Amino acid sequence: MVPFGGWGMPLNYPAGTIAEHLACRSGVALFDVSHLGSLEVSGEGAFELLQTAFTNDLRRIGPGRAQYTHLLAEADASVVDDIIVWWLEEQRFIVLPNATNNKGVVGALPGCADVAPDRALLALQGPASRSTLEKVSPEAAGVARFRVSTFEWDGELAIVAGTGYTGEEGFELSLPNRVAASMWAALAESGAEQAGLGARDTLRLEAGLPLHGHELGPGISPLDAGLGWVVGWDKENFTGRDAIVALREAGPTVRLCGLSIEGRRPPREGQAVFRNGAEVAAVTSGNFSPTLGHGIAMAFLPADVVAGDFVTLDQRGTEVPAVVVELPFL
Repeated sequence: MVPFGGWGMPLNYPAGTIAEHLACRSGVALFDVSHLGSLEVSGEGAFELLQTAFTNDLRRIGPGRAQYTHLLAEADASVVDDIIVWWLEEQRFIVLPNATNNKGVVGALPGCADVAPDRALLALQGPASRSTLEKVSPEAAGVARFRVSTFEWDGELAIVAGTGYTGEEGFELSLPNRVAASMWAALAESGAEQAGLGARDTLRLEAGLPLHGHELGPGISPLDAGLGWVVGWDKENFTGRDAIVALREAGPTVRLCGLSIEGRRPPREGQAVFRNGAEVAAVTSGNFSPTLGHGIAMAFLPADVVAGDFVTLDQRGTEVPAVVVELPFL
């Protein structure tokens, strides 16, 4: 167990991180992600509140669908948090912030209800996730990618969404605490490999998915992270709109890139990145890729760097060559 965002979380289960990672890529893995926040926004004005708080445009979707979005700082368009919104009913939404940013998102949504203490959140991920969930709850297994619905489990109403953070097909299930353990047990008994924080991180890294505090956060805009599509540019108003429009007009100075390193030695956050002998960046996330069999990393490199360029990493005094690649790695 390790500390994470104020929670104690399992780094791995007895199978180990690599086995859990590979189970998700080839079969199905089960994660407890109850550390994520859950804020309910409902009633008159709920749509308008989210529409003006977050970057993405809810008019692109509708009830029964999910959307990835950002909350920006008003002054410089830094990403305060990256968020999933589940649109359940016409004026009822569930907003899922990162654990460490829950307070900031609550402040941006006056009147919201923090329902996280009353529920657990499970993530079932991998190419066999749907067939596994069908064995346990055919009703829940019917939800499509980035769709959201409700289902009944052990006499309680629960929520299922076709969302996740691994790059694989999968589901996230929000259940009342009373019945969460029985759902976990049923999914594990149906073949899901129990997986921890270690595998969750290597999976999202291979998929090129940003992690707040690494590829998103203070001083980092959606444009820096290659996530301009998360912005509803046609919206008249949202927090940070003027700042992000100004950044788009000025043009990018950096862009988030992948780095591929030969050998099994994992690159680590904070290691310096050199180009033509000059330090140009630092690794934001790095690890050994269980699927690819070598080291991979992400870094914000100068905007003129292109895929195929070569850089070097300082790995504790050893100069290690790396090639720039487009994200995702897989």
